[in-house]
Amino acid sequence: MSLLIRKLGSNVFNARTGYILTRTLCANAVDAKEVDKLVHNNKVVVFMKGNPEQPRCGFSNAVVQILRMHAVNYDSHDVLQSDALRQAIKDYSNWPTIPQVFINGEFVGGCDIMLQMHQNGELIDELKKVGITSALVDAAGSEEKK
Repeated sequence: MSLLIRKLGSNVFNARTGYILTRTLCANAVDAKEVDKLVHNNKVVVFMKGNPEQPRCGFSNAVVQILRMHAVNYDSHDVLQSDALRQAIKDYSNWPTIPQVFINGEFVGGCDIMLQMHQNGELIDELKKVGITSALVDAAGSEEKK
């Protein structure tokens, strides 16, 4: 991966090395095109405060824990690294709070909606629609076989 002057606030975990690559935004403004690119870069994308290894607010931590329970691979973008990114994602989704979760490029919601979807099983269905099998489905299947 080459480093560019204009980098967008995100974190990438390298399982082989165990290191987290953090990219931060160096520009003054982020346009909707750039945000659109970010939300479509992976099946699940989270804009949060902090990163998955060190969430910087309870709501972001809750979203990380939910996705961890489902064993979902996702892109994360730390909005605390860039005021421009934080404002751009709020404008893009027309949603005032962070964290924000996107599945298959569609805005799903924040912590409260993710928690509700997790509790009622809707998150498993949404993940399945984009080809992601939740670890909770695998765990339930193996429990039934016992």
